[in-house]
Amino acid sequence: MNASAVRERKSKSSGSHESRIVTTYLDKIPFGDDAFIEQEMSKSRVERRKLPDGCQNSILMRDIMRIAWPSMVELFLASLVGMADMIMVGAMPNGDDAIAAVSLANQPKFMFITLIMALNVGVTAAVARARGAGKHDLAQDILRQGLFFSLVISIAASILGIVFARPLTLFMANDGLDEQVIQMSCSYLVIQMAGFLTLGISSTYTAALRGTGNTKLPMIYNVCANLVNIFLNYLLIYGNWGFPAMGVTGASIATVIGQAFAMVFAIAVNGNGRYYFAVKISDFVRHFKPDRVIIRQIADVGIPNLGEQLILRVGIILFSRQVSSLGQPYFATHNICMNIQSMSFMLGQAMATSSTSLVGQSLGKSRPDMAEHYSRRCVWIGIGISIALGLIFIFCSNPLVGLYSQTDAVLKEAVPVMLVLGLLQPIQTPQFILSGSLRGAGDTKTTAVITMIGILLLRPAIAQILIFTLDLGLMGAWLAIAADQIVRTTLVTIVYNRGKWKSIKLATE
Repeated sequence: MNASAVRERKSKSSGSHESRIVTTYLDKIPFGDDAFIEQEMSKSRVERRKLPDGCQNSILMRDIMRIAWPSMVELFLASLVGMADMIMVGAMPNGDDAIAAVSLANQPKFMFITLIMALNVGVTAAVARARGAGKHDLAQDILRQGLFFSLVISIAASILGIVFARPLTLFMANDGLDEQVIQMSCSYLVIQMAGFLTLGISSTYTAALRGTGNTKLPMIYNVCANLVNIFLNYLLIYGNWGFPAMGVTGASIATVIGQAFAMVFAIAVNGNGRYYFAVKISDFVRHFKPDRVIIRQIADVGIPNLGEQLILRVGIILFSRQVSSLGQPYFATHNICMNIQSMSFMLGQAMATSSTSLVGQSLGKSRPDMAEHYSRRCVWIGIGISIALGLIFIFCSNPLVGLYSQTDAVLKEAVPVMLVLGLLQPIQTPQFILSGSLRGAGDTKTTAVITMIGILLLRPAIAQILIFTLDLGLMGAWLAIAADQIVRTTLVTIVYNRGKWKSIKLATE
């Protein structure tokens, strides 16, 4: 890239929209060029660890946490709401059956969510690159294209999920659960899929905002949505304040209404330009036109990620069927522990969000050195948090599991599983964060292959041997999870350290 092009990009990046976005150290440093990138790629690992002149470790940590903490609060509270859902349905007279029913329905629902997630990874990466390059209008167009395809995907997923709700729940049950559980699960899934559009639209707005580094706004509307969800759970599950006691069905309705609240909030705040974006619903009627270049850019990142997410979901579904065949107490215990584990997933994903945004913006500014400095520090912070969480899971296992169920069989089976869960925390966290760094760079093909190796091939195969051949039951299933996480973390770290991700170009660059 020549000097005049660099100056042009600098001038574009200093427009009037800067006051509406989260500013970082990246906004104060000059753009790189092809010669700078080549120089950085030739440096040794020791040389790459040196910070640029004038940059301090505390500055980078501040940038990371400025983006990470709202996302951390949002995702952590979302995890707590998921826990609250399970705890509240678990408090019903048939609590263990209700937990099994909700867990059963969530697997096919998450399969459909992967379609939106894949699209949104592309949106986040593309917006982050545009933000780093100072191309505000391009970022607007990326969000418009993303919302249009989110609308199409959500409608299609809703129809399929409703039509095939019972076959999907029967498949997941794998002959290990009673008809009562199947019926509750089917009812829960139908309602979730009927309101799928609300989740799709709000999550695409969230993905775009995270690409700019704005995680506070999604935190606000998603936290509010979660509070609505919990309040309606109280009314609709148990029939308080004159409302009908609807049990699992009430929990599903409460979730959808909470999602609708988030969608309306997201549309309202992103339509006036105050928070960087000025994208209105009316744009789809008056101004929308498919843009092949933008679609290609989103697809180049999103399609491999779709493959990864589908592989992930297929692997989890196969694994879940293996566990469900052990019977209701084991399946309930497994899903309680998985629900507790989601707390650590959310915190890891919060650091991954910060890494994705900062890596994407750094590479959009042709500064691969800053991309590496940010991503490595995200890993340091994530490991520290995960060690603390692991200790909580190990030493507070009985109180945590007891929030969901007081059944003796569940409490007994959960103790060794929670030990494995606690020890896994600092091992799996770098995988989440470094995968987020690779996605921010646009490398989703590698993470898809690694996910396939771990969760589609390794985990089910080891689980089959440990659960059924060696008769280790639920403990065998969690040892299989541990083996999968160790392998995936190792492979992602190797790919990241090779550094090829720093030279990836997207379609609009």
